Amino acid sequence: MSSELILKNIGRFIELTQEEQDLYVSLLKEKKLKKKEFLLRPGEIARYNYFTAQGCLKIYKIDNNGTEHITMFAIKDWWSGDLASYITQQPSNYFIQALEDSEVLLMSKENFDLLFEKIPKFERFYRILYQRSLVSFIQQSDQNISLNAEERYYNFIKKYPSLIHRISQKNIAAYLGVTPEFLSVLRKKLSSK
Repeated sequence: MSSELILKNIGRFIELTQEEQDLYVSLLKEKKLKKKEFLLRPGEIARYNYFTAQGCLKIYKIDNNGTEHITMFAIKDWWSGDLASYITQQPSNYFIQALEDSEVLLMSKENFDLLFEKIPKFERFYRILYQRSLVSFIQQSDQNISLNAEERYYNFIKKYPSLIHRISQKNIAAYLGVTPEFLSVLRKKLSSK
């Protein structure tokens, strides 16, 4: 069950009583997505924070040339969303789309605020979660600047080992910042080593 997965995720950082667990689960909404279905599009306000219980989401932008830039994949047991839009309630610049049939748990901004009021220890949990998210974002930005495509591909394999055969080469390339053709050549080169 999805609620067990999310409670286990939270339990790595804070301990909840049964009553607190019940309250937390009561504040969540469950949503099933079909492959290619959107949770968010640019111009919409991120009303929810997402926890992937099953499947895979991609978070991306499209530049002025129509090129897709994937900033993150949210796989099972991962949190995602557009934090800036969620916190400020300003329009998003991102797409969030299911890459495969998926199930997510959603926490509305109103319930998020209520959660802090009712169970203050969640401030610790979300502080840790957001700190880790910031560190991950900084590391990815640094890698995009300082590493070559081959090194970025190795890092992708380490970060998302389950995705190599689950998602398209086009999506992997959009995450790495290379063309699908270049990625194909890179994969052939690496497989011959």
